[in-house]
Amino acid sequence: MSEASGGLSGQEVDTPTGRANIAIRIPNGTPERTFNGFTLNRMVRILRSGGTHGKVGPGASQNNHSVEQNTQPPAPTTVPSEQTQAETVTGSTKFASMVRQYITKRRTDISGGGRSDEVATPDSFLNRLSFVAESEEDNVENKVTCCGRSWFELAIDTGKSYHYNWLCVINIAVLYNLTLVVGRAVFWDLDNMFPIAWVVLDYLCDTLYVVDIFVRMHEGYLEQGLLVRKPNLLRKNYLNSRYFPLNIISILPTDLAYLWFRPYSEPCTALLCPVIVRINRAFRLDRMIEFFERTETRTNSPNAFRILQVVMLILILIHWNACLFFSISYYIGFGEDRWVYAGNKSFATQYIYSFYWSTLTLTTIGETPQPEQDMEYLFVTFDFLIGVLIFATIVGNIGSMITNMNASRAEFRNKMDAIKQYMSFRKVGKDLEHRVIKWFDYLWSNKQSMDEQSVLEMLPDKLKAEIAIHVHLDTLKKVRIFQDCEKGLLVDLVLKLKLQVFSPGDYVCRKGDVGKEMYIIKRGKLDVVADDGREIYVTLGDGAVFGEVSILNIPGNKTGNRRTANVRSVGYSDLFSLSKDDLWEALAEYPEAKKNLLDKGRQMLMKDDLIDEERAKQEEAAQETLQQKIDRLDCTLESISTRFSRLLAEYSSFQIRIKQRVTKLEYAGGAGPGPGPVPEPDESD
Repeated sequence: MSEASGGLSGQEVDTPTGRANIAIRIPNGTPERTFNGFTLNRMVRILRSGGTHGKVGPGASQNNHSVEQNTQPPAPTTVPSEQTQAETVTGSTKFASMVRQYITKRRTDISGGGRSDEVATPDSFLNRLSFVAESEEDNVENKVTCCGRSWFELAIDTGKSYHYNWLCVINIAVLYNLTLVVGRAVFWDLDNMFPIAWVVLDYLCDTLYVVDIFVRMHEGYLEQGLLVRKPNLLRKNYLNSRYFPLNIISILPTDLAYLWFRPYSEPCTALLCPVIVRINRAFRLDRMIEFFERTETRTNSPNAFRILQVVMLILILIHWNACLFFSISYYIGFGEDRWVYAGNKSFATQYIYSFYWSTLTLTTIGETPQPEQDMEYLFVTFDFLIGVLIFATIVGNIGSMITNMNASRAEFRNKMDAIKQYMSFRKVGKDLEHRVIKWFDYLWSNKQSMDEQSVLEMLPDKLKAEIAIHVHLDTLKKVRIFQDCEKGLLVDLVLKLKLQVFSPGDYVCRKGDVGKEMYIIKRGKLDVVADDGREIYVTLGDGAVFGEVSILNIPGNKTGNRRTANVRSVGYSDLFSLSKDDLWEALAEYPEAKKNLLDKGRQMLMKDDLIDEERAKQEEAAQETLQQKIDRLDCTLESISTRFSRLLAEYSSFQIRIKQRVTKLEYAGGAGPGPGPVPEPDESD
């Protein structure tokens, strides 16, 4: 099909580095559209010819047309000049940009005239401060290849969400085998209740077990800090692990033992039901433990999840013990004495009574019938020991978990009570005491009672900085002096930010105070007021910055690094503060950033005519350190030496020219022989 008919399916473009395939497909019958004077066919022809050589636009059609007519291979040419190469590169860059715009425009038209909102635009400010490198491309060597194409990678990253979702699925299968298989083996009415459903669920769980072996065989592991992705190494690691024999035992086809019991289609009427042969499925218990550990690290409420986990383990133990009690009652005989089960044949009554007896025995919180036979005494004694050992541990763990859930509140209350006692002992006024209590209530209601420094203490500085940047991102993006800072300096400054909370009516700073901190408003409103506190000049909101000039120690500042306004909190205000000492400690390692910040501050003061030039020069000279003075003297001495050498060279050249002219004049007057070589001037001349 010809190109003019719109059936172009793909083009190959010759490039200086090789032959690249550019597949551009247009549905048949689609009318050609132009973009900046170019149709898609012309773009492909220009790409095939190697570019437009700086001519991009409709006016370049003549040159392009001559290229289209030439079908012979090009003759060897000389190396192009630098100007030609620059024009070619410029034209190719412009053309590539136009092609990208054309494709983007086509995609937008096809999708209905708008961009998809699913792909969020990355934050440039956040990307500039990111410490994490971009993810590397998948290694083709580790992928399954079929029909000449790489499909998927046989390496599973255990830290990804899809692996956790698989753990959820396999955990349900393990929980089914731990509870219902044991229950169906003892309570035959339960086994006969849904025979077809049980068969489907049994073999569905077996299928999940087999798939789980394949998944576990290709789970990546860390070696020297790197995730191993080689399939052969992953399989070797799994075969040598302690989980491999347990997984094999859990999937053994023990269902073949049904042939020795009875035909599986016949209902079970007594203990033990044939499903007991599937008890080996419980050997996959390690997968449930892994699921619990992974969930505990992922959830935001670990204490609540631990309590839920302990409750579930208690219920499983009570369920197993109830099944064991019912089995012993069956072998002794229902109703033989007061200890064994003596109820009716209803499954609900059998299970509820067995579960009730098991709960009373293991928790030792109620009275149970007195045993009468030796087997009964042994079983009850064993249950009591299990109850004392296991449930004492479980109850203790639950108590500690509940205590941990309220630990932060208890610690906060202790601090508040200590301050109340101090104010009462020092006889602080009721008004101030009421303000302090309201300040504590505000901290607790806004979840600001946590000590961030102690919580993040064990993290490395890089992770601390990244967490701080994510937490304070919206605030930092509004600060002008942070926009062009170096990445390292900004990280140091973020780690030094401290949160301060001001109550209604509190003065953040007063006019005439020495500036020791700068402030960034995170939340709240602050008024800039007159000296009498009544007249309000302006109200500052979220993201506003003040006090940054006073901590920069700018030479020539007429205010002398003192506050020039009164700032008062309207309500409760959350402010980030950065002290002068912290700022200069960070700037000591970044001289270029220090110079830029001082220049910005000087420009801000010059706008308000608050810079004294003479005083600035004096203060700059006074602020110089000994090393800076030595460097300045070295630079001045080097400049003087260079100028002196240049002056000496000019003097020598001038002296030679004068002597030549004098010699010529003497020869012209007949005062001596002809001109000879002029001697070099010495220092005495």
